[in-house]
Amino acid sequence: MSFTGLQGNVSPMTTASATARPRPNAKQGRPTKGQPAKGQSAKGQSAKGQSAQGRSASGRPASTKRQAASKPPQGLRSTASTLALALAGLGLGLVVGIQWITRSSLSGEGALFIELSRWAALLGTYASLLVILLIARVPAIERGIGHDRMVAWHRRLGPLALILIAAHVVLVTTGYASSEAVTYLSESWSLISTYQWILPAAAGFILMMVAGLTSWRVARRRMSYETWWVTHLYLYLAIALAYMHQITLGQAFITHSWARWVWIGFYVITFGALIGYRVVRPVYLSLRHDLRVYSVERESADTVSVWISGRNVQNIGARGGQFFGWRFMTRDQWWQSHPYSLSAAPDPRYLRITVRDLGDHSSSLAKLKHGTRVVAEGPYGVFTADARKGDHVVLIAGGVGITPLRALLDDLPKKVRVDVLYRAPKPEALVLHDELDAIAKARPGTRVRYLVGTRRDYPISAKSLVHLVSDIAGADIYTCGPAELLASVRHAADVLGIPEERVHDEAFSFHSPDTYLPVSSRTKEKKR
Repeated sequence: MSFTGLQGNVSPMTTASATARPRPNAKQGRPTKGQPAKGQSAKGQSAKGQSAQGRSASGRPASTKRQAASKPPQGLRSTASTLALALAGLGLGLVVGIQWITRSSLSGEGALFIELSRWAALLGTYASLLVILLIARVPAIERGIGHDRMVAWHRRLGPLALILIAAHVVLVTTGYASSEAVTYLSESWSLISTYQWILPAAAGFILMMVAGLTSWRVARRRMSYETWWVTHLYLYLAIALAYMHQITLGQAFITHSWARWVWIGFYVITFGALIGYRVVRPVYLSLRHDLRVYSVERESADTVSVWISGRNVQNIGARGGQFFGWRFMTRDQWWQSHPYSLSAAPDPRYLRITVRDLGDHSSSLAKLKHGTRVVAEGPYGVFTADARKGDHVVLIAGGVGITPLRALLDDLPKKVRVDVLYRAPKPEALVLHDELDAIAKARPGTRVRYLVGTRRDYPISAKSLVHLVSDIAGADIYTCGPAELLASVRHAADVLGIPEERVHDEAFSFHSPDTYLPVSSRTKEKKR
């Protein structure tokens, strides 16, 4: 195809001063948003980058000043990953040691099955505890390793844990059935009806299988995010239900108190971290900073921005590009937490998220009332300005994926040259384009290009990226959007020889509602 159209809509580089950001107030109104059409320049938005009603297009309250966060030491992510793997390996060594030291000599029919079942039980339970610990979101670990990598480990380890637990159930029942010369079903009933804690363990096994099957990609994409989230909680209950039968009936723990205390320690560490960092800490931060909904503003027909106010919000330590798990304390929403990225870097008084209507929860955000209590779990993610290696950054967004990139812009030093490539199917889908235009006019060395059309109109490849940004091979690339966009950018970067450490991305698919689109929405996406 011809690359004539790939220039998109360009916001020219300027050297104007930074714009002020008046206090967000619904009464002040929104600036007039003339959506740039395909092929039209963004030049022509207010010359000073500020709306007539008093709020700048960039959205920052004027009465506050943002404080820069300290930059973590280089190599932190690699060091944290190595330390985490070392600790996990130490735990695995303890598990193997428990089984090896406490093993008993068995002989006769079914002895081999019983021995193998014990190995499967200990290893499967340890893997299950690691699966939970990976999503306990311990700040020190999460900041060092990164949320995306931890979720990837969680997803890879989960199936192994399920297989080992299932193997334990089959092997132990088969072993005792063989030793007693009875059928498998007869032995199953005997175990459940004879031993006190086997029935709860059986219920836990069923719940674990349900949680595992609903996490399968095919099943996950056929259900709403809310349904998946609830069924995923079954994993916690399943492991808790299995606990007592291990401690009271496990051969390794009945006669060896030291092994029993090590096993109890594993549970205490795992569930202590889960409850502490997923429940206690978010509630404490919400109360300490008095987080509440300040206002809700319509950005487009299907997108809203929610402003959250609070005390000394900058002390939460959030950076542009990070996200929180948001829980709005209304009658219908208090029980569920949804991950949304910040769409503007935080300041002492405000946080902002910008959300597209993709389901029951995201559509209900437009109805939030002023003063609604907010519980924020986070911040999470290493998709921040600190990850860059040089002073030229290319930000590539797909649709509402512009939100963390918009926030990340606030944290980039003024000396950094920025190219923004924003792809959307139609002009109305260019969320926050007025703020991007204002930033391009106010910030030296910043260009914004709008690629309005289908994926076929604007493919992402090495050739097209070089056409849009001629010196992209020496830049850091930040990408946020659908998995297809991320894969295309990574492939293009590989072709161009851009080192992996300069390619940073944030997918919608990490526990995000965008993974759980209704069938009708998925059909529309495929047609684009």
